[in-house]
Amino acid sequence: MFSPVDEKKQLANIEKEILTYWDEIDAFKTSNKLAEGRPEYIFYDGPPFATGTPHYGHILAGTIKDVVTRYAYQTGHSVPRRFGWDTHGVPVEHEVDKMLNIKDKTVIEKEMGIGVYNEKCRSIVMKHQQDWERVVRRCGRWIDFVNSYKSMDVTFMESVWWVFKQLWEQDNVYCGVKVMPYSYGCGTPLSNFEAGLDYRSVSDPAIYIAFKVPGKDFEVIAWTTTPWTLPSNLILVVNPKMKYAKFVDNATGKKYITMKCRIPSLYPPKAKDAFKILEEMDGQDLVGIEYEPLFPYFANWKEHGAFKIYTADYVTDDSGSGIVHTAPGFGEDDYGACLKHGIITRDGEIVCPIDDNCCFTEEVPDYKGVFVKDADAQIMDRLKKEGRLIKKETIKHEYPYCWRSGTPLIYRCIPSWFVRIEKHRELLIENTNNTHWVPNSIRDGRFIEWLKNARDWAISRNRYWGTPIPIWTDDAKSEFYCIGSIKELEELSGVTGIKDIHCHFIDQITFKSPKTGNVLHRIPEVFDCWFESGSMPFSQFHIPFSGMEWRQADFIAEGLDQTRGWFYTMTILSSLLGHPSPFKNVIVNGLIMAADGKKMSKKEKNYTDPELIMDRFGADAVRLYLTNSPACHADPFSFKDDDVAMIVRQTMLPWMNSIKFWVEQVIRHGNNFKRNTELAYSSENILDKWILSKINRLIQHVHREMGLYQLYNVLPELVKFIDQLNNWYVRLNRDRLKKGKDAETGIAVLFEVLLQLSLLMAPFAPFFAEYAYQHLKPALPESEQLQSIHFVMLPSADEKHIDSVIERRVELMQSAILIARLVRDKKKIPVRRPMKAITIVCSPEVKEMVHDLTNYITKECNILEIDYETDEKKYVQFSAVPDGRLLGKRLGKQLKEVREALTKIPFEKMAEIYDKAIHAKQNGQPAPEFEVAGVTVNTDEVDVTRSLVGLDENKFFGGVDGEVVAFVDISVSKEIEEMNVAREIRARVQAARKALGCVPTDKVKIYIEVQGENDVTAVLARREEQHIKTNLEFPINLGKSAAGEEMFGGKTYEDKIGDVVVTVTLVKA
Repeated sequence: MFSPVDEKKQLANIEKEILTYWDEIDAFKTSNKLAEGRPEYIFYDGPPFATGTPHYGHILAGTIKDVVTRYAYQTGHSVPRRFGWDTHGVPVEHEVDKMLNIKDKTVIEKEMGIGVYNEKCRSIVMKHQQDWERVVRRCGRWIDFVNSYKSMDVTFMESVWWVFKQLWEQDNVYCGVKVMPYSYGCGTPLSNFEAGLDYRSVSDPAIYIAFKVPGKDFEVIAWTTTPWTLPSNLILVVNPKMKYAKFVDNATGKKYITMKCRIPSLYPPKAKDAFKILEEMDGQDLVGIEYEPLFPYFANWKEHGAFKIYTADYVTDDSGSGIVHTAPGFGEDDYGACLKHGIITRDGEIVCPIDDNCCFTEEVPDYKGVFVKDADAQIMDRLKKEGRLIKKETIKHEYPYCWRSGTPLIYRCIPSWFVRIEKHRELLIENTNNTHWVPNSIRDGRFIEWLKNARDWAISRNRYWGTPIPIWTDDAKSEFYCIGSIKELEELSGVTGIKDIHCHFIDQITFKSPKTGNVLHRIPEVFDCWFESGSMPFSQFHIPFSGMEWRQADFIAEGLDQTRGWFYTMTILSSLLGHPSPFKNVIVNGLIMAADGKKMSKKEKNYTDPELIMDRFGADAVRLYLTNSPACHADPFSFKDDDVAMIVRQTMLPWMNSIKFWVEQVIRHGNNFKRNTELAYSSENILDKWILSKINRLIQHVHREMGLYQLYNVLPELVKFIDQLNNWYVRLNRDRLKKGKDAETGIAVLFEVLLQLSLLMAPFAPFFAEYAYQHLKPALPESEQLQSIHFVMLPSADEKHIDSVIERRVELMQSAILIARLVRDKKKIPVRRPMKAITIVCSPEVKEMVHDLTNYITKECNILEIDYETDEKKYVQFSAVPDGRLLGKRLGKQLKEVREALTKIPFEKMAEIYDKAIHAKQNGQPAPEFEVAGVTVNTDEVDVTRSLVGLDENKFFGGVDGEVVAFVDISVSKEIEEMNVAREIRARVQAARKALGCVPTDKVKIYIEVQGENDVTAVLARREEQHIKTNLEFPINLGKSAAGEEMFGGKTYEDKIGDVVVTVTLVKA
């Protein structure tokens, strides 16, 4: 038995009922059990931090993952879906630091204790777990939370150790000193890709400083945007190939050397005769010149070759003075230049006089304890008093900030452990080239370019809450030993029963070196949390300790920012451990902005909470909105609540109406329908053949595009099909399915289409697909009635039922109907008033194709006649407009000649070009070429269109839609007026049925009372005449109902037709 569809029930309430149903049948777990033994589809879920609640970005990525994995399941795969949590690292520590108002690492190490601090981190790391589970469940995503992996689990951490030891044994790990972006807000260095996550526009000082040259009559002018680094200056560098000059400042008489082309930048724009060039030289000629240090703090470095001019190719002529101040402790280029010229060595001392909070140490006593950026002003004031400050400017530029603490990063030299990347770039690129990205431009552009310039990866963090780096060393740091498992640590140390390997549990464990007998203790650093998440293809399965082996994921998906995050670190670790890329396919989603185009902000309250949106419109609508957005091909887009509402109106409700209509007809015809595929596909009805062709073409399209992971090409066609189904097939077949001779056939056809549509929609809109299936399921044989639509395999296209000719015929018919609707709308002709005739201007071929569909056109448009005019020249005018964007570059000035020649092409030739273009488009062929003004162009480069001409607009009106040109006779006769009144009467009867509580299956007897003589009584008096009878549709009795007849609703229904009062009584027949 079939139950009616309650159209008044809110979609969100339907979804909550479905969630309850899924819980009752344990749907996700049951689906996995049913899939046992199938080929496995491997999916890796990128682990989010649980320290915050899920936002639209998470919902977007989660929806994409759910769509693809549901599709994989319903195409015959077993699809394990395991949630993961990123539980370590700076994000967690930052939350604790804010909570406890910790400003300095010494508070943790000396007052609180690392153990207490780490346990506090552990206690808060999963504080939003329930929020995540609730929101993910409400979104309709099926994923295993019970067996989720966490990076703080000892099994996960042990695998991280093992991964690291493989790198260690490959000699891919080293300890070095490197200039790195350092977050004083979090007290740790960041990797290069982390440093790129948050750039902000800032203003900084840009100053020109004069350095004294002993024994010479000139000074050299250098430039910097970081005055606070000047106390650490060791050398100046010039470009050896560029021109420099010695000049005299005419105002002071002082002589300076700087890059020749940069001298004017020292003076105001309108200054004339401000300086005079005395001598020119190459940069190379300046090499070796000694200068006096600005500050005395590191004067002893002179014996290492400091305080001289050297060369550097990175010096440019587009800014500054062409002489660059160099402090190796605070710049990567600076470090490289000093290393190259022997001022410093890789394993030697370096000038870097700041502490963990980026305040000066006692090495710079004048500024001890001063934060470096705050020291800028003090240093500039000092240089000004000493006559060293030549010019001060302010520049606005993009500068990196810590993505967690929001503090500016300080580039400084830091001892760190590194994984070698630079020597493996080709391997990383080769593995990446064997993967499929959506969009592929992200792989070939952003990601590959990043790999081409990838630097050795700093993996150590001077923090506490993370997987400890498993390196043990002696007090002198003369040897290092890497541990790869808990068992190995227990065997070497004699400590047994190790259950937790966070640093506060293992840092007290020592052992003797197997080589030297020295007592070894662990180094203090922990892993960068990106190293942990990058190792998840191993660590989530406790490889190798579990006996499982590394496997390549079939699919992953995350946001664009992960090209320098998770995608990157996974690629590194899998590749360096001898595997291909960790994933075969990846969908990269773009950033979701607020409706105002700005970043979504809880503080600004510029977006609606996702749960409120889902309660208002339903999760399915949100899912459809997100997966049909530019974000699915890595572009940003603005989330607008009204657009979600539009999805409900244009997609969800029409889909529901189609289901509702089908169920009503099944109940009308006895409520005992059983699926009859043979009957459906044997139908000779052209609209049946058309909709079956369309659904099979849609199935074909969905499988093709999902195979390419191009979700953005799938959903538009699904949405378009729902429109075609509801607004065309159901609308044109409504009467036939209610009471037609072949209603059974139509119902069978509609069932096939609704079932297959619901299956195709299931990965995208899992709630309503389930709701639809539960209403359709009773029609299936019991053996095929599964508990959930999500257990049912998706259909395959039956190509023999795809009929391009029928599809084109119906498309032509639709165009004619759309033109007629346009006429009615533009001329404000009432819907119930018939129009006299429509004339379709077309070729004999098109006439032949449309002719059999005349009844649909006349009935749908409420038009009395249909005519054809095959002499198109009477009413059609062609125009051909060249696309300047496409042809401009190729043709140049000749474009004007082509544009003029296009206006002179004969009608017959234009018709031929137009027909060829239509044919090519329909068959997926290249745009046809033609010659004009001696140039070959095609119909992509020239827009060929048709327009309607030659009409008496007082009597006729029309237009063009697709291939069809048509016009309507809009004149009104007496017969048309009478038919209009008959339709108005019929409308009042239908309104009465609804108001008085009739259902479609009720049999009724109709009485109508009308007072006085008027158009309505005149039409009713002649109700047996054919043109009136046809438009009334059902027998009507005049006057009141007879005594004793049972009235529906216990009352009459009263309404007006114009000024005429009409009373309708419905009694049981």
